[in-house]
Amino acid sequence: MTATCPPACSPPERAFPRLQRVVRHALACALLSVLASTSAARELTLEVEQLVHPSFVARDLRLTLDAGNEAASVRIGTLDVAGRRLRGLRLDCPAFHLTEETLSCRGGRLHAPGLPAGAALSLAADPQQRTGTLRLTLAAGETVALEALAGGRLRADFRGLDAARLRGLLPQLAEWQPAGRLNGYAEYTPADGGQGSLALALKAGGFATADGLHAAEGVGATMAASARKRAGGWDWQADLKWSAGEAYFHPLYLVAGSRLQAAGQLVGERLSVTQATLQTEGVRTIAAAGEYDLAAGVLRAAGLTVADADLAVVGPQYLAPLLTPAQAERLRFAGHASGGLRIEEGRVVGIDAGFDEAGFSLAGGELSFGPLSGSLLWRADSLTEAMLTVAGGRWEKLALGSFELAARLHGTQVEIPRLRIPLLDGALVFDKLELRRGEEGWSGAGSLVVEPLSVPLLTAALGLPEMAGVLSAALPGLRVSPGEIVLDGTLVVSVFDGYLQVTELRLLEPFGVAAYLYADIDARHIDLAQLTDTFSFGSVTGYVDASVGGLELVRWRPVRFDARVRSSPGSYPRRISQRAVQNISALGGAGAVAAIQRSMLGFFESFGYREIGLSCVLADGICLMGGLADGSPAGGFALVRGGGIPALNVIGYNRRVDWQELIDRLQRVIESNAPPVVR
Repeated sequence: MTATCPPACSPPERAFPRLQRVVRHALACALLSVLASTSAARELTLEVEQLVHPSFVARDLRLTLDAGNEAASVRIGTLDVAGRRLRGLRLDCPAFHLTEETLSCRGGRLHAPGLPAGAALSLAADPQQRTGTLRLTLAAGETVALEALAGGRLRADFRGLDAARLRGLLPQLAEWQPAGRLNGYAEYTPADGGQGSLALALKAGGFATADGLHAAEGVGATMAASARKRAGGWDWQADLKWSAGEAYFHPLYLVAGSRLQAAGQLVGERLSVTQATLQTEGVRTIAAAGEYDLAAGVLRAAGLTVADADLAVVGPQYLAPLLTPAQAERLRFAGHASGGLRIEEGRVVGIDAGFDEAGFSLAGGELSFGPLSGSLLWRADSLTEAMLTVAGGRWEKLALGSFELAARLHGTQVEIPRLRIPLLDGALVFDKLELRRGEEGWSGAGSLVVEPLSVPLLTAALGLPEMAGVLSAALPGLRVSPGEIVLDGTLVVSVFDGYLQVTELRLLEPFGVAAYLYADIDARHIDLAQLTDTFSFGSVTGYVDASVGGLELVRWRPVRFDARVRSSPGSYPRRISQRAVQNISALGGAGAVAAIQRSMLGFFESFGYREIGLSCVLADGICLMGGLADGSPAGGFALVRGGGIPALNVIGYNRRVDWQELIDRLQRVIESNAPPVVR
C-alpha cells in the first residue's frame, strides 16, 4: 500500500510539538488510505513531497513500515540543514517499534555522506515526554550520541570522531584534507530564552593542501564556547587554546603555544567582537574588537593593538619570512615595537606605530640597519607626523651614519622636507620629496644631491681595486612612479685624473627580479696610466675619452649599448707595453699570433703609438666591433695606430663577437699571458 501526502510545514514557534503534529498528519493520511482499501496490508509506504522545519527542510521522503517483520526504512532525497544540502540519506531499521509511549529502533543502519557504509544506529524515544537518545557508531571507538532531554534540552556527544569525515559534510574542507580525532559535546537549552555551549578537543590533528603551501601535523587544541539569548540577539564568548603541534601557512611557520579569547554579540546579521585577546610568545598584549556585517560581507569597524612586541622573538617567526624568505634563517632582529590599526567600512583609516631601539641585521655582519626609535601616526583624513631617529646602518663595508627622518603624512601623501643620510665621508641629501600612493603604487618627485664621496673609500667598501677621486651628483629632477625611478641631472665621478658623468638615468623595478637600468655615460681625459695600473692591464700612458650611449641593463647585466673609446686630443706621452698590447689585441679576434715574434719589435718592452680607438655596439647578445676610422686594412679595423720609435699597429679582424665570448676571451688572455697580435 502506498500513500502520497501533500507538503507539510512546521512554524518556528513550538517547533517540536508542531513537528509531531506534522508527522501525525502524514500518518493519518496514510491510515485513511489503508482504511479505504478493500483488504489490510502488511506493508505501508508513505511518501511526503516536502517536510519543512525551522532547523531543516527534507524533500522526497519515503517511509516504509513492515508490520509483519516490525521493520522500517526511511529514505530522504535531499536534506537542507545548517546551510548544507545532503543527498541520498537512508535509514534501515530491522527492529522498529512505535506506540504512543515508545519509539525505538535497534540494529539500525544509517547511510549518509561522510559516514562509513551502514553506520550502526540505535534509537529510543518517548514521544509523549519528547525525550530520547539516538546513538551512532561509525567505527570502533568512534561514536556520536544525540539526546533530547526534559525541558527541551538538546545535547550531542562525540568521541573519537575522525576529522576526515567533515569533508563529506563540508565540501570546502576537501582540499585541506583534515585529519585527527575530535572529542566533545554541544548542548542547547531553551531556559532563560535560550542558551548553548560547545566544547571540542582535537588530538593528533593536521591538514595539507595539494600545493604544499599549507600544512599542519601533531596539532592538539581545545575550544570552549557558549552563547545566551537576549533581547534581539545572542551574547557569546569563546576560548581557543593551541597546545601541541606545528603548522605552515606560506611563508609562515608556526608552533603551538597560543591562546585566543573573545566575546561579543550576534544581533540579526551583525556579528560584533567586543573584546578579543591573543596570547603568544614575544608579545605582551594583542587585542582586537570589531563589527562584521554577515549579509553584506563587510567589516564595518575594527581595531587592533599590539603592545610591546619583542622583535628578537617575533621577527624571525613572522617578519623574516615575509620580508626576505631566501635569507630568513640569517636575519636577526632586536628592540621592541608597538602598533595599532583602525578599520572602518572595510578600509584602513588609522595606523599608529612606535619603535624602541628596533633594528635588523644579517648573520655575518654584512648588512645591518638601526637601531631605530620614534613614532609614526597616520590618519586617512587628517594631517599627522612621523619622527624617526636611525642610529645608522651598514652594507658590507659601506656605512651609513645616524640621521633623523621627519615626515608629514596626510592620507595617501607623504612629504619629507629634507633628509640627509651620511654615507662614508659624504652624504645623500633629499630635498622636498613628495610622494603619493595610488592604486598602482607610489609616485612623486623631489631632488637629490650626493655630497662629495671619497672614491678610495667607496671602492674599498665595494671591494673594488682602489681608485683615486671624488664622486658627487646634483639631480634636481628626481621622479618616482610605480616601478620606476628617473633621475634628471648629472652624476659626476672625478676619477683617474679625469671625470665620468652619468645622465638620463632611469631605473625600472630596481628591487625586483627583472630590474632594468637605462643611462648615458660620458668620460673625459681618463689617465690610462692610472687606469691600467689599477686593473693590472699592462702599462699605457696617455688619455682617452669614452662614451656609452643608450646603456641598458636587465637584471644588472648589459643587453644594449653603443660604446666608443678614443684617445683624447692634445700633446702628451703615448706609450704602450707588450702586456697592454696583448689585452687590447684580445678584443680584435684571431690574427697573426707569431708576427711580433718574427720581427725585431719583439725585443722591446713598450712601443709608441699615435692613437687608440675601440667601439662596440651591443644588441641581441652580439657586439659589433670597430676601431679607428682611417687607415684600416681591408677586412680589419685598427685598434692601435703606431707612432714614434718603435711603433706598432694592432689590427682586429672579427667584427661580430658574442658578448659573453668577448668577456671570456679577455679573461683567458689576461690569465694565460698569451703573446699579442702586432703589425
